[in-house]
Amino acid sequence: MKPLRSLLFVPGDSERKLAKGDSSGADALIIDLEDAVAPENKARARGLTAEYLAARPRGARGPALWVRVNPLDTGLTLQDLAAIVAAGPDGILAPKVDGPGDVTVLSNYLDALEVQSGVEQGSIGILPVATETPQAPFNLGAFGSQRIDRLVGLTWGAEDLSAAIGASTNLDPDGGWALTYRLVRSLTLLAAHSAGVQAIDTLYVDFRDEAGLRESSRRARAEGFTGRVAIHPDQVVPINESFSPSDAELAHARAVIAAFDAQPGAGTVGLDGKMLDIPHLKQARKTLAAAAAYTEPLA
Repeated sequence: MKPLRSLLFVPGDSERKLAKGDSSGADALIIDLEDAVAPENKARARGLTAEYLAARPRGARGPALWVRVNPLDTGLTLQDLAAIVAAGPDGILAPKVDGPGDVTVLSNYLDALEVQSGVEQGSIGILPVATETPQAPFNLGAFGSQRIDRLVGLTWGAEDLSAAIGASTNLDPDGGWALTYRLVRSLTLLAAHSAGVQAIDTLYVDFRDEAGLRESSRRARAEGFTGRVAIHPDQVVPINESFSPSDAELAHARAVIAAFDAQPGAGTVGLDGKMLDIPHLKQARKTLAAAAAYTEPLA
């Protein structure tokens, strides 16, 4: 599955916003059946989502098409999945999970529904929002040890967690994340890399602040995040650009690889007055691989 830099939320009950999804430029759309849809509109949203997916079969899609289902404890998850699996979504965004156990339950549901619907077994990925309950942060490390084949990434969220613990804010006095949310963000990043999957940063609330979004996204990528959730189409281009290697980074990566190629077997080389070792070579290769992945057609 192609790496995802930008994942744009679209309400599942809005025909107008769904219609604009193809031209959004996002790597993936997350069609929302959860928080963006009122309870009385859930059934309609499932129907519209299934129609939208079916009209865009795999291999003929622009962005990848993901669906955020309702949490397991609502009793609505199976209804959501039963309505959409036959249309072949690329993945499921799983909200408010407590840990790998919940993701395994969701994976088992998908196993059965794929067989029932004639969808390729294992073809639907899962991206959990892995920090939205008070229990969830304590289980993040388990994603690295409990293999879940469908797991393609981990992301985190602050709004539902702050509501769950009765916090009046999730920000510190300077406007950044408060300590609790910095902690769960860091643990999500480490858990994703431990599990060998993508680390997806949470949304940037102020969709009018492009400069702030770019700076935040560049910092996130520097830390090791590989993509970000978007809540407005105007955020897509800044996110895509921020999570893609720049021309300067690509040139440097090629120079690092060339320096090592020129000295086969060397553990350290000199470049531009600096000594580089094997971790620099590994990072250079990752940079070129990332750039190549983003230019490949969607799987």
